[in-house]
Amino acid sequence: MARYPLNLPQDLKQEAEALAREQGISLNQLLMWAVAEKVAALRNRLNDPRFPRIIYQRGAAGVPTPVLARTRLRVQTLVTALQQWGYSPEQVAEEFDLALDEVREALAFYQAHRAEIDAALQSEAALEADRPHA
Repeated sequence: MARYPLNLPQDLKQEAEALAREQGISLNQLLMWAVAEKVAALRNRLNDPRFPRIIYQRGAAGVPTPVLARTRLRVQTLVTALQQWGYSPEQVAEEFDLALDEVREALAFYQAHRAEIDAALQSEAALEADRPHA
């Protein structure tokens, strides 16, 4: 593994340390995770620069899924809350502890990437329908 000295502004380092503690990992692990995620996103060119708060994250199945960068909440979860649960954007923001601007950006992302997200929702619904219920 290569070593690389990194100079961070003190406030950014303190915030990163706090986030690492919350995750139960070291600062080094957090920084490696963040760099790996950013390199993968740039390499794959999945992220849409028009929506800086939305990034693609690969889940356990390896499928890239659009999520809110700050919380890792899937965009399709917000769409479900709005369409199926009847929540307003304000209710979604409150329920998921989001800024209303984040919800609005996720909705704009959905409009721009509707076919992709609708296909993911349909696929998830089909899996749920095939799952045996107790």
